[in-house]
Amino acid sequence: MKRVDVAGVSVATGHFIDNQRVDSLDTFEDHSPLDWSLKLADVSAGGAQVADQALRAAARAFPEWAALLPKERGAYLHRLADLIDAHVEDLARVECLDMAMLEESLRLRVVARAARNFRAYADLAVDYEPRRWDSNTTHNTVLRMPAGPTVVITPWNAPFMLSTWKCAPALAAGNTVVLKPAEWSPLSCSLLMDFVQEADFPPGVFNLVQGAGEVAGAALVAHPLVRRISFTGSPETGRLIGVAAAQNLVPFTAELGGKGPFVVFADADLDLAAKRAAGMYDDAGQVCLAGTRLIVEDSVRDEFFTRFSAATSQHVLGDSRDPATTISPLIHPEHLARVEGFVERARANGDRVVFGGNRWRADGLWYQPTLIEPRDNDSEVVQREIFGPVLTLQSFHGEREAHDLANSTRYGLSAMVFTADQAKAERFAQAVRAGTIWTNCFLVRDLSAPFGGCGISGIGREGGDYALDFYSDLKTSQVKEGTTHG
Repeated sequence: MKRVDVAGVSVATGHFIDNQRVDSLDTFEDHSPLDWSLKLADVSAGGAQVADQALRAAARAFPEWAALLPKERGAYLHRLADLIDAHVEDLARVECLDMAMLEESLRLRVVARAARNFRAYADLAVDYEPRRWDSNTTHNTVLRMPAGPTVVITPWNAPFMLSTWKCAPALAAGNTVVLKPAEWSPLSCSLLMDFVQEADFPPGVFNLVQGAGEVAGAALVAHPLVRRISFTGSPETGRLIGVAAAQNLVPFTAELGGKGPFVVFADADLDLAAKRAAGMYDDAGQVCLAGTRLIVEDSVRDEFFTRFSAATSQHVLGDSRDPATTISPLIHPEHLARVEGFVERARANGDRVVFGGNRWRADGLWYQPTLIEPRDNDSEVVQREIFGPVLTLQSFHGEREAHDLANSTRYGLSAMVFTADQAKAERFAQAVRAGTIWTNCFLVRDLSAPFGGCGISGIGREGGDYALDFYSDLKTSQVKEGTTHG
């Protein structure tokens, strides 16, 4: 079993199948966005053979895991959560170096959320109350059946937390899991498998396959043993997964990014709105839920811009391990080139770059916080997800125009509205198509609430009982009145 030292933490580079590390002859290089010359590891790259091995292990383990009571499965998940809490510092250091998210944010908030995911779903599964009713002289009950081996494919941003968000309900529902993390930031998920082994999970219940999406991921989602698929990534990849799932009639959920409207009405607390808007540059804009389209009522546009510019100027680009840093580098040179391409095409299109619009320094992956005033609403920077520190600024006159602009892209993951008028906020929430709408706040999450997108932002809902229902097959039991216990 091969292991490497990453920020003083020993990390295995192999897959994890049947509670054993499995090394592949083929590998891929994993570099740190903080210093691209620093190779962190040569990571095992799986293909069809490794995918088959992992799913056969998951299929063998499924009957016994599914037969456990929710409380019994929950005990494993609680032990896993305890181990995460005990290793917050290690996880934060590794993920910071591997993905470049701010180490302080990882340590204080993000890793702890991962532990809460396991505890929350363990308890939700135990507390589940089946729906019961009487009709047509029968007593009716809706029951959950574990669905079977589940493939979870997660993105490179916040990889540890987002993996637990999907894997926790799948395991709590009684499914076995094969997790494939993104190849650009795989190391924290490898550490998770160490905790799975230490928590004494039965072999085959929770497995890890590493590798490229078009190779390892494609082999996993097309495998005939898979009974559920959960994916977070791009709409383009989501479509390919949908085709593969359809071949085997496998239900899948897909969270496919966003282009959230950030709507500011004239009656809003402009200081609050401006500070929250400047916060959209956090994590270098690599947040699918971010409100990247600033849509401000025309009567306060100039005042909002002044406050927003002042708040943005407080950002500090730098090393993500430094607590003073507020904006990290982008994940990969390919992604930096993608973000640069959007801004260059915007200039060529006649969109106005108000500030930013360049690399922070030539020898790194940092990109300046950038604001673009589009020539019109059809501009590419308005209509497509950039996933970088690039926002657009538009203005509106009246609620109807605000609603129309908010709904004017094919995405529908999240939306934000800032107003002092509750009735106006409620009208906005009714009018705007988005999976989550925040009023005068951002990124407040309740794990029992449904999460997902509309349009090309995704299919299905996760969170709370919605996730447990997805990872289950539902059945209705009907018992004739008068039937007695034998």
